[in-house]
Amino acid sequence: MDSQKAKNLNPIVLAFVGDAVYSLFVRERLTFSSDSKTGELNKKATETVCATAQSAFMKEIEGLLTEEEMTVYKRARNAKKGTRAKNASIQDYNTATGFEAVLGYLYLVGQNDRLNFLLNKGKTNEG
Repeated sequence: MDSQKAKNLNPIVLAFVGDAVYSLFVRERLTFSSDSKTGELNKKATETVCATAQSAFMKEIEGLLTEEEMTVYKRARNAKKGTRAKNASIQDYNTATGFEAVLGYLYLVGQNDRLNFLLNKGKTNEG
């Protein structure tokens, strides 16, 4: 998808895609780094993918975002949402939505190297 078309998507739709992208990233990382059983892996994944953890992650990478990514983040963070935060503050929920939108945007425009760079918190040689 070209970047203009992706930018024109509803930011909540970008967050919907980004949620799946982040969930898969976390599950893959846990699979390769742990020999735990599925119940334990699921518990760890749930703790990492929750809005509070995503908000904290976003705060760590915010300084790495490009101007374009920051625009996507702010649009989603400030967008009216159809759902409410269940186990997180409104601020954490909004920040997590922005984080997910950035991931969704990068995924949809095919910027996989950039996506991996951010998900690895700027580390380029992580395996």
